Amino acid sequence: MIGGLVEAPPRRGTVLVVDDEEGVRASFRVLLKDEFTVLEAEDGEQALEVLRRHEVDVVMLDQRMPGEPGIDVLSRIKALDPSVVVVLATAVHEVRTAVEAIKRGAYDYITKPFDVEDIELLVRRALDKRALEREVLYLRSTLPRGVDAMVGRNVEMARIYQLIAQIAPTSATVLVTGESGTGKELVARAIHEKSPRARRPFVAVNVAALPETLVESELFGHEKGAFTGAFAQKPGRFELAHGGTLFLDEIGCLRLDLQTKILRALQEREIERVGGCRTVRVDVRVVAATNVNLRQAVRERRFREDLYYRLNVVPIAVPPLRERRDDIPLLVDHFLAKYAREFNRDVHGVSADALEVLVRYDWPGNVREMENIIQRSVVLAGGSVLQLQDLPLDLALPETGAWYGEDTGLPLRVAREQFERQYVLRVLERVGWNQSRAARVLGLHRNTLLVKLLGWGIRRPPGEDERAGVASG
Repeated sequence: MIGGLVEAPPRRGTVLVVDDEEGVRASFRVLLKDEFTVLEAEDGEQALEVLRRHEVDVVMLDQRMPGEPGIDVLSRIKALDPSVVVVLATAVHEVRTAVEAIKRGAYDYITKPFDVEDIELLVRRALDKRALEREVLYLRSTLPRGVDAMVGRNVEMARIYQLIAQIAPTSATVLVTGESGTGKELVARAIHEKSPRARRPFVAVNVAALPETLVESELFGHEKGAFTGAFAQKPGRFELAHGGTLFLDEIGCLRLDLQTKILRALQEREIERVGGCRTVRVDVRVVAATNVNLRQAVRERRFREDLYYRLNVVPIAVPPLRERRDDIPLLVDHFLAKYAREFNRDVHGVSADALEVLVRYDWPGNVREMENIIQRSVVLAGGSVLQLQDLPLDLALPETGAWYGEDTGLPLRVAREQFERQYVLRVLERVGWNQSRAARVLGLHRNTLLVKLLGWGIRRPPGEDERAGVASG
C-alpha cells in the first residue's frame, strides 16, 4: 500500500533480448522464460520497433550486431524511452566501450561468455531498479507542484517521498536531519504543501542565523517597550505561522532557556511575548531541522532530552549527496535547465569528462554546493555543452579523486590554460569584478586582462548580462 492506496498486483517483468545470434537469444529465452516475459530482436531497428509496440522493462543489448553497434542503439532506445533499463553485452576486450555505454545511460554491462547466475541476478536487479523508479515517480506525483526542486530517484529519496505522503496529512511534529545543503527545508515545504495546512502560512526561521539577543523576540514576539528599540508590539514567528507550519532550522543551536519555551509552546500550544504577561494561543505544526547529532547533544546536556523526544516524533534523515551519486546526473540536468532558462543561455548538456568529475566529487556542501557550481558554470560556459574547463578548478584537480578520461592527466598547455582561467575568475570574484583591481593583483595591464577575458568569452560577471538586458529593454 502506498499513501493509503491499494496497489495493483505486480505484473510480470518484460525483457527484450537484442542479439543477431539465434543461439544467444534461445539461451536467454530458456533462462528467463519461467520468471519473465521474453521478447526478441535481431538488430537495432527491430528492437526499436518492439519497444514502440510493447511495454519493456529491461533490454539485454548486444554490442556487436549487423548495422548499428549496440552503443548507438542504446542512445536511440534512451531517446525513445528514457525509463527503460538497458544492459550492454560485450566481449572482454570491449570493456572500454561498456564504460562509455554507462556514461550514455546504460544500467550495467556483462561480458561474454555469460554466467547463468550472473544474468539472472542482473535482470532481477534491473527490474528492481525499474520498479523503484516507477514508485518514485508515483510518490512524486502525489506531491504538490511547488516541490519540484526535490530531485532524485535514489532508494533513500524514495523512502523520503513515501514518508512525506504518509505523514503530511497528520499533525505530527517532524525532525529532519542531514548535513548542510542536503535540502532539509525542501522536505519541510513538501510536508506543508501536502498537508491540510497548505493554504495557511509556511514560516521558516534559521535559528543559527539570528543574533542571540533577538532569537526569543523573533520566535515569540515582544510587547511595546519590552526592551530598548521595541517601539511597537511585534508578533513572533509562532504567531505568524498560526494555522500553518513553522520550520525551525538549525534547532540544535538554540539556547537551553529558549528550548524550555519551545517545549512549552509544543505541549501547551501557547506562548508569551517578550515583556508580556498574558498567553497567546497558537495552532502551529512544527517541523524542525538540524545538521548536528541531537542525541549526542542530549548526552552532553546541550539539548533538552524532553524537547528532543517531543521533536523527534517522525524522524526523516536526508542523505548527503555523496551517498546518492546515482542522483547526481539528474540534479546536474535539473540545475542546468533551470539556470540556462533563467540566464537565457544556450547551454543544454555536459560533456562525459565533466560529468565524470561531477559524479566523482564528494560534494561537502551537498546539493546547495552543486546548485551554486552549476549556476556559475552556466554563466561562464564557453559553449553549449559544459566542458571540464568550465568547472571550478578544485573539482577538476586530481587530488580530489577526479581524473581526465583515459589518460593519466592533461597536456601541460591545456592544464596551464585551465588553471589560469580559474585563477583569474577567482581573483575577479574576490575583488567584486573590479577589473582594474584584479589586474593589479594579477600583475597584469588592464588591457591584457580584458583580452584574456574576451578570449575566454567572458564579458561581464555572473548575472550581469541578464541585468544589462533588462536595463536596455
